[in-house]
Order: sequence, then C-alpha cells, then structure tokens
Amino acid sequence: MITNELKLPVVNESGFYEIRMESIGGLGANLAGKVLAEAGVLNMGFNGSNFSSYGSEKKGSHVRAFVRFCAPDIEVRVNSPVTEPHLLAIFHENLAKSAPVTQGVKADSIVILNTSKNPDEARDFLKLYAGTLYCINAMKIAVEEKTRVNTALLGAICRASGFLDPAALKDMIAKNLGKKYASLIEPNLKTFDRGYHEIVSKHFKPDGKYPYIPFTRNGQKIGYFNQPLGGVIPNAGSSINKDLSASREGWIPVLDRNKCTSCGECDITCPDYCFVWEDGVDKKGKPTRILEKIVYKSCKGCLRCVEICKFDALTSHKEFEVDKTIIEKGYTE
Repeated sequence: MITNELKLPVVNESGFYEIRMESIGGLGANLAGKVLAEAGVLNMGFNGSNFSSYGSEKKGSHVRAFVRFCAPDIEVRVNSPVTEPHLLAIFHENLAKSAPVTQGVKADSIVILNTSKNPDEARDFLKLYAGTLYCINAMKIAVEEKTRVNTALLGAICRASGFLDPAALKDMIAKNLGKKYASLIEPNLKTFDRGYHEIVSKHFKPDGKYPYIPFTRNGQKIGYFNQPLGGVIPNAGSSINKDLSASREGWIPVLDRNKCTSCGECDITCPDYCFVWEDGVDKKGKPTRILEKIVYKSCKGCLRCVEICKFDALTSHKEFEVDKTIIEKGYTE
C-alpha cells in the first residue's frame, strides 16, 4: 500500500522531516516511534529511521523517541538525537515540570501535548516560545477505550503532520499488535481515530511572551578528573524530591479517612512512600500513628495500595474525574 505521491511539508538542511517524542517509561513512546517509522517507510515509501533514548528501562524514567523521514533518493546518514523538531509530541503534561521538553521548538514547529487544557492554557503551562500547539486529552481517551496514550497520540501526530496517511498507520498498528494481542487491535484503532479527530489547535507567533529555548546537553558534572575519592556520592538522588505524577496512566487511589483503620498495610506495599502519617489517638484514647493523607506528587498510580486495603478505605478512580481539592488535600471524608 505504498503511497504514489511522496511529499514532505518541510525539511531541514539535510533533507529530513524530524519528529521528537518526550515521554515517560510505560506510556509507549518507544513503540509509537517504531510504528510511525515503519508506517512511513514500509507503507508510504519514504526513507527514514527511528530510535529511542532512555536510561534505566523502568516505568517513570524519561524516554525520548526520534523519527526521521526523507525522500526515497536521500540516504539516511544521521543517527544523532533530534534537536530542532518539526513536530514535537509530549506524552504527559507533567513531564514539563521536570524536563526541558520544548528545547529546540521554533516558530514553525508543531507541538502536540497530552492535556485537558485548552491551547492558551497549555502554552502558558509549557512557556512555549511559538509554533502551532495541538492539545489532545489522550489520557482520557486511553482510559475510556482501555488502551494506552501512545495510540491516541499517533492519531494526533498523523493529523497534525499533514502528510502521514491514516490508513498506513492503522495498518502498522494492526500488524504490531496482531501477533500477540489480536484482541487489542480494534480498541487501539478506535483510540487512534479519536486521537485523530479530537485534537484542538492554535498557532502562536513569536510575541516575546516566552523566550526561545535552544537544545543543550548538560553532560556529566562529575567525571574521571574531578570525581571524589573513595567513590563518594556527594549528591545522592531521592524519590521524595521527584514529581512522579507523569508516570500515572489515568488512575489514582483515593483515601477515605472515615473508613481507614491506620493498619499500615498500604504503607508497607507502596513502592514510593506516598503516605503521610501523624501522631494521634485511637478510639480508646491511646497514642498511635494515624494515616493523614496521600502525597500525589510521589504517586505513580500503581494501585497496589488499593489491592491490599481490606477496608475499602483506598479505592481506584479515574484521575480526570477526581475533584482537584481532593488531590490537593490528599484524602476525602
């Protein structure tokens, strides 16, 4: 099903149309990049390449996926990261709180953000210099269709790009899922269609509201010549200072303090120490520790606490349906 007429809307000095995806481990950016590249090369006839960049292969780590397309007569001799993307897809809005996701975005770039915000709110949230901003609530779509955000974002990328063929992408989605997960083909194709049709966009000119952020690599601060003696780690990492909310896939636990007995089993099973305890008294007036709240910044939505709670004090809810005051307080009564 190779497309007869091949034309890229814009290319850089090397002849490439470049796409960068900023994501979190577990949201499917690596697979999305693979599907996108295979659809463009095998189903549409472009030359191209894709690869991903990530550290530890675990949920919650920062992941970047890169895709390049070029005309069939151009050889792909570039394998470096995409620094100035023609199209940037951000898989979770909260990723922007901890990573410089908009580096290299220019006035003619396309930015796709997974968010419930409108384009004006999203621009202020990202502090976006300029470009065409597309907003899509991919998390809501994925929860409702029981899929993942990557398929909804593939639909949004297809629509925003202006040259990718929806049939080519849907065919490649079906091929990638068909061997092991045939039952997921139909819901993922529906997710793709919703991502394609439910995006809203707005173009922003360089108006001086936010500065252009060039792509930079900070590198390692400690190396061979300046590392401390004895293998000392002077600045050890701590998950308590990290915002893990970008790791959630649409679901969160909600604490009902009226049902909670402060048994502590949720705290034992939580891998990220999301629960806050305070000194208090039990029903008999004896001093004890009382479960106070959940710190959602540290919660990645694994819901292990919900599974272990015997008193239904912790229940799972769709995050976009939970009142923001409950998330701010960390509990409900």
